[in-house]
Amino acid sequence: MPSRRPDQLTEPGWQEVALARRRPARCIALLLALALGAAGCGGTPEAETNGPSFDFAAVDDTVATFVAASGLNGAGLIIVHREFGVIHHEHWGVFDEDRVSLIASSTKMVTAGVLLRLQDDGLLDIDMPIAEYVEWGVGNPEITTAQLLSNSSGLIGLFEPNPYTCMWVSDTTLQECAAEIMTTEADNDDVIPPDTRFRYGGGQWQVAGGVAEAVSGKSWNELVHEIYVQACGLEVFGYSSPFDQVQMDGFKHPPGFKNNPDELRDSANPSMEAGAYTNTTDYGKLLLMHLRGGMCDNTRVLSSEALTLMHRDRIGAVYDGNAFGSGTGYGMGWWVDRANGHISDGGAFGSAPWLDLDDGYGVFVLTESSSETSSALAGYLRELIDTAIAQGLA
Repeated sequence: MPSRRPDQLTEPGWQEVALARRRPARCIALLLALALGAAGCGGTPEAETNGPSFDFAAVDDTVATFVAASGLNGAGLIIVHREFGVIHHEHWGVFDEDRVSLIASSTKMVTAGVLLRLQDDGLLDIDMPIAEYVEWGVGNPEITTAQLLSNSSGLIGLFEPNPYTCMWVSDTTLQECAAEIMTTEADNDDVIPPDTRFRYGGGQWQVAGGVAEAVSGKSWNELVHEIYVQACGLEVFGYSSPFDQVQMDGFKHPPGFKNNPDELRDSANPSMEAGAYTNTTDYGKLLLMHLRGGMCDNTRVLSSEALTLMHRDRIGAVYDGNAFGSGTGYGMGWWVDRANGHISDGGAFGSAPWLDLDDGYGVFVLTESSSETSSALAGYLRELIDTAIAQGLA
């Protein structure tokens, strides 16, 4: 496919999309905000001025009650809006805007974005077999990057007997691990044809990272720094391989992690599906980028075509697949709620991000707990947040 630089992409930006959707009164408010230099996703995530007034008191009361009743050490919450930027940012207990947590599977949408950016740049076609790009791809010659990122590669998933031990260690490289996974001998029934069944997580994500490094000629950490950190002004965001470095507690936030990324050794084999660390501030910027057509301020991170591919229910469209039930689909890094169209990327260590693309807002709930706990809290908050935003815009 022809190479295109991000600055050559000419689709409408988030501002044009928003202007086409909003009411005239809100149009005036946004133009005033832009004229006064309101912060975008690359700036300091303070609430943007000259927009509507949102009342999140019921939301805050619910979080405070939940934190106390669940015995949590605290929580963080950020709500962003396509037109008005950060519209709410609050913390409880030991949390503040600088507290760094491991976010487990909330990493996946970030990882998928790197591969889609490489397609934007003409370095990769996600629908081509990865064997076209890496020698070790011949171990499973039909698998494509799109299949890897939609948990549809046919490789063994996270919740099955897993022979891909390199995905848990920090003392190897991403390239070595990807090659090992693609050439691991497994029973005939364990590896299945791609695009036939949804198999969540596992070594397929390390393979995707290996492809990214191979086609770009850069390390994973260099790619993340270039694509996200610099473009969006992220202050605390990175990847690690924590599983053999800190004390773990199953699928709960690791008690051995003391909220300081400097505790973790640099690894050339960061976890592609579960290794990111961040705070509410930086993750909010990433959600806002997804809402604003792939833009962080005036810098393009992803094309609108890339976002469409990430957000759409690929498994439903390609092979009529279901993700743990007929009501849930999966895109690339994003779960898709087929009833309401919301997309989410929850993590086992207590993080719950979601986007309402139709109404133009995103939410990131951060606790240091488990996916069950954060999902329960998110469930209490969804309707409250939706109502508060609707009333603010009325």
